[in-house]
Amino acid sequence: MDKVKKHRLPTHFSQNSKLPIRVVSPAFGHLSEEAAKNYQPTQRLSYYFFLFVLEGSCQYRVDGEKITVGKNEMLFSLPNQFQDFPENLQGRDYYKLGFDDECLYRLPGKFPFLLNPLSRQKICFLPGAANRLQAIFKILTGLLRTIDSDPDLILAYLNSLLAEINSAYFRSQKWPMGEEIDKFIEFKVFVESNFTSQPSITTIAEELALGDDALYRIVKKHSGLSPKEFITQRLILEAMRRIHHQQSTSVKELAYELGFNDPGYFSRLFKKVTGKTVAAFYRDLSG
Repeated sequence: MDKVKKHRLPTHFSQNSKLPIRVVSPAFGHLSEEAAKNYQPTQRLSYYFFLFVLEGSCQYRVDGEKITVGKNEMLFSLPNQFQDFPENLQGRDYYKLGFDDECLYRLPGKFPFLLNPLSRQKICFLPGAANRLQAIFKILTGLLRTIDSDPDLILAYLNSLLAEINSAYFRSQKWPMGEEIDKFIEFKVFVESNFTSQPSITTIAEELALGDDALYRIVKKHSGLSPKEFITQRLILEAMRRIHHQQSTSVKELAYELGFNDPGYFSRLFKKVTGKTVAAFYRDLSG
């Protein structure tokens, strides 16, 4: 992961003087009503967001997908994703967590689930793991009640929390961990870093030390899409995100930003994937 700090928690969110991190529970950490008025219901995240529900349920929408989160389940959203924050409560009992790359880079562990290789925004926890998560969140909350708590202690518990989440994320998959899933993660990382240059499938396969057929088999198995379809979906998702974020951008400008030399082809592809023209998508947003 590139260590240039790209994703930042809003400065006034942090509950520690030396770390960009915030925990919220029913009785702790909420923004004031005045501060909350500055935020729209739909936001493009600049940080990592987690919602762990202990009791009750709620619904979020992430990149247009509606997700229901219930007891012992966690929603996680990544920087640059669009998220609709619900107006209703986050369940009867819950913890929310936000932090950015500065925290992540200071942790000793590696957490591949943060690349979301299985394309799942929700994780379900077994009772034992849920109890451990709750205990860690409780300790983090205690540490963050004081603005000058030792950041090393906070990072130690954050590392344990992410280790639990990483384990649960991959526990729920049907495929064994190993070289194959590692290659799929490498594929996702490469696509994430290079999708606007629209590299050829052969170029990607060579970069990952795979043949074209092996790359196709791995990506199809773990995503349900061919490598070309995967890149197309990522490009159109980015287009939708940029339309959300920069509603004044023209179709031609958007096409060129995403590496398309032919804006007409981009428009046709957008409609094929989303079922809507770019103009209709703009209209739905303004409505």
